[in-house]
Amino acid sequence: MKFLFEILKQNSVSGDESKTSEFILKYIAQRKKRWKVLPEIYSGEDFHDCILLKFGEPRTAVFAHIDTIGFMSRYNNQLISIGGPEIIEGTSLVGEDSLGEISCKLAGDENNISHDFPRGIDPGTRLSFAQNIRIDEEFIQAAYLDNRLGVYSALELCENISDGWVVFTTYEEHGGGSMPFLLKFIQETAPVKQALISDITWITEGVQFHQGVVISIRDKFIPRKKFIDKIIRLAKESGIPFQLEVEEYGGSDGREVQFSPYAIDWCFIGAAEENVHSPDEKVSLSDFEAMLKIYPYLLERL
Repeated sequence: MKFLFEILKQNSVSGDESKTSEFILKYIAQRKKRWKVLPEIYSGEDFHDCILLKFGEPRTAVFAHIDTIGFMSRYNNQLISIGGPEIIEGTSLVGEDSLGEISCKLAGDENNISHDFPRGIDPGTRLSFAQNIRIDEEFIQAAYLDNRLGVYSALELCENISDGWVVFTTYEEHGGGSMPFLLKFIQETAPVKQALISDITWITEGVQFHQGVVISIRDKFIPRKKFIDKIIRLAKESGIPFQLEVEEYGGSDGREVQFSPYAIDWCFIGAAEENVHSPDEKVSLSDFEAMLKIYPYLLERL
């Protein structure tokens, strides 16, 4: 869990993912020689802070976004949301501009968000929730479990897979944008017909804590039933606890897979959280463990 704690402390509000990308690349450089298969690594300016790892002869790609929701400073102490953060009066925010580090409180409501920092903040500065990681025997609670847990799961997958793409994307929380060029590169380099989205979903009346990893049948978008049925069959065979999600709203990098010009099936698979997009996101450790187990099982058999 040490690496998870470290990555939870990295700030990467949408559009400002470079430091987190460098952090992940450093981790990959340290770990890759211990992996079952040494991947080909694609990163740098041509990929806008995204990272692609190609293992063997891929049949399936796994996508995990490295950006988070947050805020951007405007003028006169105003803030603008990036993604869909919960607006909670008094929430601690952190960041850095040309004059130094920033630690302040959020004020206002969804129609008029501001900060209480004693000086003006450079326009365009990104602010994140201040991190406070809490863990006990049942739960982990922190800011940005969405999608640090998805990133952690994707990196754990790298330890033992033989064939597949593992891809770390950007911009997901604020409309997407990196997936089209990533999919084009994948399909021109080592094409796939299947994709799994390593991300975090919601606790609802039908999705509960301690019931296993969530396989999403639909959110706002609807993947192909034939592929979802295959995923569910394999999940049943695995013996790994899972639950099914059917929602009317929400989205992920799966949206851009479905909207792409490529015939790629996709499925969102991840643990569920409470207090979504807040400083207090909460995930069951047993559900997260099921998430870590199901990805290598599926990648070997898809």
